[in-house]
Amino acid sequence: MTAGSTPTFDVEAVRAKFPALKREVAGRPAVFADAPGGTQVPFEVIDAMTGYLERSNANRGGEFITSIETDEIVESARKAMADFLNCDTNEVVFGPNMTTLAFALSRSLVRELKKGDEIVVTRLDHDGNISPWIAAAEDAGATVRWVELSSDFRLDPDSLDDAFNERTRIVAFTLASNALGTVTDVAAIMQRATTVGALTIADAVHFAPHRLIDVRALEVDVLFCSPYKFFGPHAGVMYARRELLDSWHPYKVRPSVDGSPWTWETGTANHEGIAGIGACVNHIANVVPGTGSRRTRIVNSMEIAHAHQQSLTEQFLRGVADIDGVTLYGSEATGRTSTFALRVRGQHPDETARRFADFGVFVWNGNYYALAVMEALGLEESGGAVRIGFCQYSTADEVDYVVETLDRIATS
Repeated sequence: MTAGSTPTFDVEAVRAKFPALKREVAGRPAVFADAPGGTQVPFEVIDAMTGYLERSNANRGGEFITSIETDEIVESARKAMADFLNCDTNEVVFGPNMTTLAFALSRSLVRELKKGDEIVVTRLDHDGNISPWIAAAEDAGATVRWVELSSDFRLDPDSLDDAFNERTRIVAFTLASNALGTVTDVAAIMQRATTVGALTIADAVHFAPHRLIDVRALEVDVLFCSPYKFFGPHAGVMYARRELLDSWHPYKVRPSVDGSPWTWETGTANHEGIAGIGACVNHIANVVPGTGSRRTRIVNSMEIAHAHQQSLTEQFLRGVADIDGVTLYGSEATGRTSTFALRVRGQHPDETARRFADFGVFVWNGNYYALAVMEALGLEESGGAVRIGFCQYSTADEVDYVVETLDRIATS
């Protein structure tokens, strides 16, 4: 790269950091088109997790060196996630996964609700950002209102308008659909939520590996994400504005630490996983060579990686358009991630996924916990859909191979 030139995304250099990508099936490299269900991890994350277990494995709060090191590793990872989300470190809560964190929060928020209040959820969401709020509404005697899908697989504006009123207390929505790849019009939701003073809870689990997150710009009150979707370990992260964390009352054991965010982290944490979280953020910051603060490098890397993924999205859509017998749910190249839901003729998604696997292509099938999406599309009773997804380490050659394989499956 010459001085003053724009950095490019070197996908082969990125792939060299992921040992799992060397896997072969039937004598050829496997294609990991299962990224929406969870990405592979780089050496940096593996080393951080094994290094913690080798040298610093202990519980927190002790006076001895391994416990002190554990405290330092956890708080270092918290700072890394704060940079990833663009928030303060005391606004980052670690947990086992997004769904568990959401249920823990919903249990607490029941205390803030009363009979007659209303909660808004959407048909576009993963059930991890629907069921916790339905449960909270049931416990509090509140009403659930649904935002429906439009014919172009987005949130219907008229339904969005109808869902909000002066009784709306919470609105839970996704930044991007884990089933369809649709990116949500956050501004439209936030405008309506702000007007009625509703608490805003965003699911960024699918969004995080594809687009830059900036909670300050989004102005949401709560946001969830899952590091295993962006090259980290199986874990969950919750952001919430500090004044809200301090005002709510979590369910916890009596001896645990008071004060946010620690009071929300119930039980002994997965310290090796948290070490991996810090490492995966550092990996993202350094995907594209750059200078400046970690946040600055994250912004730079994510923007350049997004351009790479956008080219893969356009390539895949061009290829699928020429295949007869394939129904794609969402065909626009803009306003989406590189995640695609489809059906092949009358074939059951399980069979399609098995045939992809025979060719060494890993894809998901079913509803992927996006139950409301599949119900809205009328697909749930017939097995859901096949989900193909690409991420930073995916290549143009892999996209070509996936399209060729899909053509074989559809025409044979």
